[in-house]
Amino acid sequence: MASIEITKDTLQDTIANNDIVIIDFWAPWCGPCKSFAPIYDAVSEKHGDIVFAKVNTEDEQELAASFQIRSIPTLMIFREQIAIFSQAGMLPESALEDVIEKTRALDMEQVNKEVAEQQEQAQQT
Repeated sequence: MASIEITKDTLQDTIANNDIVIIDFWAPWCGPCKSFAPIYDAVSEKHGDIVFAKVNTEDEQELAASFQIRSIPTLMIFREQIAIFSQAGMLPESALEDVIEKTRALDMEQVNKEVAEQQEQAQQT
């Protein structure tokens, strides 16, 4: 599956309607982004059940700012609408595959419990 372009208008629907969404924040002038693109595309072909998305930080500056993207490429992963991974820098294919394997293996019941506890604590302070 090829990657899709995400904008501020399509981000929420994409995350809400898919179990796993991987987002590559990039820019056309970024050398490491250009080097990472073929890796990202190759891995996307192996995982048809995952949405692989790209955000052009030049076109979507507001969206990049909302995620506090400070360097590119930056990879973010959402699972069940929760941001579970964010890392700047390009990954080799094996590392990206490893992150995907760990994403699939996550106990989301436990993650949701921890998120609820953190939100409860934040409301109490």
